[in-house]
Amino acid sequence: MNEKNTKLGTILEKIEKNGKLKYALYALGACLVVALPKVGLSSFIIRVLTMIALYSILGLSLNLITGYTGQVSIGHAGFCAIGGYTSALLNVHFGMNFILSAFCAMLVTGLFGFLLGAPTLRLSGTYLTIATLGFGEIVKMMALNWEGLTGGALGVSGITRPVIFGIELTTFNGGLFYLAVVLLFLVSLAIYMIVNSKMGRAFMAIRDDELAATLMGINTTHYKIVSFVLSAMLTGLGGTFYVHMVRFIDPNTFNFDISILIISIVILGGMGTMKGMYLGSLLLISFPEFLRFASEYRFIVYGLILVLMMRFKPEGILGGQSRKKYKMPKGIEGDY
Repeated sequence: MNEKNTKLGTILEKIEKNGKLKYALYALGACLVVALPKVGLSSFIIRVLTMIALYSILGLSLNLITGYTGQVSIGHAGFCAIGGYTSALLNVHFGMNFILSAFCAMLVTGLFGFLLGAPTLRLSGTYLTIATLGFGEIVKMMALNWEGLTGGALGVSGITRPVIFGIELTTFNGGLFYLAVVLLFLVSLAIYMIVNSKMGRAFMAIRDDELAATLMGINTTHYKIVSFVLSAMLTGLGGTFYVHMVRFIDPNTFNFDISILIISIVILGGMGTMKGMYLGSLLLISFPEFLRFASEYRFIVYGLILVLMMRFKPEGILGGQSRKKYKMPKGIEGDY
């Protein structure tokens, strides 16, 4: 098993070093993505592919604080719910379109990320995990009991699908799939730019050794809050997309199971990597969809995956790539 993972990592490293091959593969992948809805695939398969893209976004958002900053959150379903409800209410009651409501939802979830992060990110380990778990359950209870705003157990219905250039995006015309892929590309680009910036280096320093980062003058509390806010905003975007796709939201739409699924994607794919989020989402979303006869046992499978991965390969399938040497700017020599 370890030998196979080593070979996979070697192959990926060779592709990364060969610039022409890497960009050729990117171009081929883009062509395949564009062609998928046009090759006669059923709407079921298109929906599964759309969900894989959506959960890749959610995995990337959680990976920002878990994989790059080293903070564990199991309450990210709460941010999905906040983003989803914000967008749904703005759309249903004020007629706001998808783009504007998604932007507002990201701002609101970012605010809640700050309100949660400021008092709790001084915590660490089990205490932080319990705090985020409590946050997710509080959001669910508020959605259930604040009937005047959220509709209570009945939820919010009548949410319109995204409309771009006058075209309603659906699963049947492939529009929702293309939108999910575009959002995934934008989120991936944002994560890539963050990770390869001064901020990203601070995140990884905190992950590797928070005490050493503090002694080097890094304001660890500030950067942990920033990572939490950014992660919350991207999670809210994912929640917004989902409710506009299904056109409905209630307190059970984003429950604790969703949080477990997202963190399972991060752990399985590889914490601290972007490619790992795509792989983890592909494996964990396609499994229950294509093997529906076993879907009722999926959380048992998720639990087994988490236990086995933490025991035998805690960094995840592609997690070894997160420990590569940092690439210094041109003109600066030496190993770092």
